Amino acid sequence: MELEEKQQLTFPNGTRESTLWNFEGIKMGHAVSKFNEFFSFPASNTLDVVRLHFGMKGDYRFSYKQVGKSFDLIGGHHNMMYSQGFDIVIENKTFELETFGIQFPKELFIKYTENASDTLKRFAEAIIMGKSVLLSDQWGGIDSNLQQVLQQVIHCKYSGDLKRLFLFSKSIELLVLSADACQSADEKKDILIKSKTDKEKIIAVRDLINERVSSPPNLTEIAKTVGLNEYKLKRGFKETFNHTIFGYLTDQRLNLAHQYLRDSEKTAAEISLELGYSTPQHFNNAFKKKFGFTPFSVRNNP
Repeated sequence: MELEEKQQLTFPNGTRESTLWNFEGIKMGHAVSKFNEFFSFPASNTLDVVRLHFGMKGDYRFSYKQVGKSFDLIGGHHNMMYSQGFDIVIENKTFELETFGIQFPKELFIKYTENASDTLKRFAEAIIMGKSVLLSDQWGGIDSNLQQVLQQVIHCKYSGDLKRLFLFSKSIELLVLSADACQSADEKKDILIKSKTDKEKIIAVRDLINERVSSPPNLTEIAKTVGLNEYKLKRGFKETFNHTIFGYLTDQRLNLAHQYLRDSEKTAAEISLELGYSTPQHFNNAFKKKFGFTPFSVRNNP
């Protein structure tokens, strides 16, 4: 089986472009689906695997037969799930969906998690007993750390055995980050963002920042754009993404800078200007503070 496979599908309701990776018995996949109407469609398989699901963009509803539950989800969420067989019905509520998934063979997942955190240990014990189960009833938000790793996989430039090793390491990193985020979501008290409408507004804030990394709007502009007061905006964003708005913006800028340094010929000075830093030295200092090394080091140690 090939390490990487790209697929393009056209169907009456739209198109889907996907990339699939196979390594060490683990399967990963990234897909962008574009629809021309709202409709529902089934998906199923009989694989005995643990699934990590990341909804990166778009809103949809799905019912999961084995766990007897339905979920109404908006872009920027993740969870882990297990069942013997997998039967769901999906209903898209936006015209574009971007998803990422990992499938771990049951025995391999148990090997990695049965002596891990208490949350993962309980999840592994339920899997051993053959129960259909989700890691958390509270779907975690895709914060900047998770987003960075997902983008590293999607834009990976390695090949051969080095790529295989890289993908394996990232699958474990995503497992750890997802488990930690879901546990944090379960432990949250005094939740401010409770309504679906407010949740959608917070997701819109994240998308707005991502679209305007180099010239970000200020808090007043963001609040006016999404229709939230600044208190709910700041606290709701921190609650959802475990980061302040400014901290998230800083992370996104620097993660993007790291990607540019790896994958383009742009100089550090050009990147700092493009991403809105006042001086190359300011960019250099911020980069070193986050990653522990300079932009020069990335360019000269690929």
